[in-house]
Amino acid sequence: MSYISKTFEMNLGGRKLIAEIGRFAPLANGAAMIRYGDTAVLVTVVNSKAPREGIDFFPLSVEYQEKLYSVGKIPGGYIKREGRPSEKAILTSRLIDRPIRPLFPDGYYNEVQIVAQVMSVDQENSPEIAAMIGASIALSIADIPFDGPIGAVQVGLIDGKYIINPNTQQAAVSLLDLTVAGTKDAIMMVEAGSKFISEETMLNAIMYGHDIIKEIVEFIENLVKELGIVKGEYIPAEENKELKELIVSLVNEDLHKAVRIQDKVERGDFVNTLVERMNSGIIEKFEAPESLMKEAKNMFKSLEKHQMRKMITEENLRPDGRSPEEIRPIETDLGILPRTHGSGYFMRGLTSALSITTLGALGEAQRLDGIDLEDTKRFMHHYNFPAFSVGETGRMFGPNRRAIGHGALGERALLPILPEEDDFPYTIRIVSEVLSSNGSSSQASICASILSMLDAGIPIKDSVAGIAMGLIKEDKNVTILSDIQGMEDFLGDMDFKVAGTKDGITAIQMDIKIRGLDRAIMERALEQARIGRLHILEKMNETMSAPRSDLSQYAPRVFKLRVKPDKIREIIGPGGKVITKITSECNVKIDIDDEGRVLITANDGIGGKEALRRIEAIVKDVEVGEIYTAKIVKIAKFGAFVELLPGKDALCHISQMTVKRLAKVEDLFKEGDEIVVKVMEIDPQGKISVSRKVLLEEEENKTKEN
Repeated sequence: MSYISKTFEMNLGGRKLIAEIGRFAPLANGAAMIRYGDTAVLVTVVNSKAPREGIDFFPLSVEYQEKLYSVGKIPGGYIKREGRPSEKAILTSRLIDRPIRPLFPDGYYNEVQIVAQVMSVDQENSPEIAAMIGASIALSIADIPFDGPIGAVQVGLIDGKYIINPNTQQAAVSLLDLTVAGTKDAIMMVEAGSKFISEETMLNAIMYGHDIIKEIVEFIENLVKELGIVKGEYIPAEENKELKELIVSLVNEDLHKAVRIQDKVERGDFVNTLVERMNSGIIEKFEAPESLMKEAKNMFKSLEKHQMRKMITEENLRPDGRSPEEIRPIETDLGILPRTHGSGYFMRGLTSALSITTLGALGEAQRLDGIDLEDTKRFMHHYNFPAFSVGETGRMFGPNRRAIGHGALGERALLPILPEEDDFPYTIRIVSEVLSSNGSSSQASICASILSMLDAGIPIKDSVAGIAMGLIKEDKNVTILSDIQGMEDFLGDMDFKVAGTKDGITAIQMDIKIRGLDRAIMERALEQARIGRLHILEKMNETMSAPRSDLSQYAPRVFKLRVKPDKIREIIGPGGKVITKITSECNVKIDIDDEGRVLITANDGIGGKEALRRIEAIVKDVEVGEIYTAKIVKIAKFGAFVELLPGKDALCHISQMTVKRLAKVEDLFKEGDEIVVKVMEIDPQGKISVSRKVLLEEEENKTKEN
């Protein structure tokens, strides 16, 4: 690189952000060490010199790597190395990718790889934001065509005031967790979770974030200027006019008809015949037709896109015959799977999802081995998207990044309506199985999951519905589409997902394929989404509007009690002996926290009640004068040790076992016998003395009196 190591600074959210250029990773096309407080992220970008042979897409990859040394942790497990990326790392990789991908030129197929390595984290300054800004800087100084830079910020909401990049304490009480990214002119990406805030409040938060983004972009532009970076001009390949004229003559008129076929399968079959016609025409006319097929494919897509967009913007007509604001027909059901703890089915048009709820003990919460402070998660929402849902074959691997992202979006949308842990002490896992997909499957999974939780009897605070909005922008004509289907998503300019209750928004995810959105368009989209969301909620409420009064007979039962913290060791017992015996004999799981909260999770009420009885007996304080039926657990020369309560033994001296003198305890008693005793004394060390003799004498005196 021609420039030397330099450092640049700006104020971001009241804290200093430092970009160090030229010192680290000098062989990368672009590299920046971003320091935000004591958080440090090294971001590099490298591109290939030429595209791979035969490629017809832009191969951008983003890797956000959490290094556990950044928070002073040694990885768990045998190998002691960082393994597969955490869910948080995958989601952050997507956060970096989404706002920058639309800013690369059409037709640029060189491989680009961005790697963000989190090297130090202070838990107060976001490594995610540092990585997003670092990626923008690295791309801006690299000789890679990029129509940036972008900026990114997090926005919180506390006491009616917006906070930029809230710290840990602020985030814990914020009503909003918003990440927004964009250029100086427009918003490119929005990701948010919130606690029932209004559309206006959300919009103001986004625009407030964009004001700060403009400052970040100016900072990067000045940095590039000071470094003297001059990017080479990207010249796209010249269009083959003869090929385009042939394709237009062969298929364009029928593409006009194709986009008006309402049935998805029928439309797909018709489009396939047009592709075959196009390919045959190319083979007949050109000497080396194979070399033209990739370009022809892209031209065909462009013509199809133009026809669909023209139909929507000029005729207000969508491919399936709906108007822009119209929602597809909705079908809902629940209780479909009899042995699960809860199941819900939601179908909108040809998109359907079946969500299944499973309840477990709090001890079954997911353990998180990452760089965040949070180490467990009691609510999980998983999303599966099999190939058959779109009528295709495919290999059955684990979830890809898209599936993880859609599951996390649903999780974020549903979190605000979950009951508090003290009120409902369960781990909750929901799996959304997408059974068919023609757009908006992530939002269908949210609706199905609400129905599933209602069926499971989870006392949720309210119902949530999700809707995906689209945008077609042709010159000055702007059409906002409610409940977009697959073709509108693929050929449109925006995918704007909004989930919430009747009272407000719980989650937003927005991606833009064009230069970005202004406030007026976003305001229209949010209002149209609100109207659509209320319509969907109304349909869902017709099936079930409140949770079932009781849990499924197959769901575990939880029994709760509070004990004094100093009693915890008595419940656990020496080496865990007492608690292990209870869990084994009663077939339960027992979770105890440091404050003395005891949760017993049982597959049936009988085992749970017995475990509860035993623990209550353990924590009960023995008092002088109380009478117990006690079991002899050990015999000694001087008497017998008896168990008054689980974990509480007492000594009955040989002189206190009978009225008459007893030479040897074994003469009348053996281990396992039960005797009735009275507590006579508890010494300062807690040792308990009991007597059988006293009770026998009292009984004898009563007999004489009678």
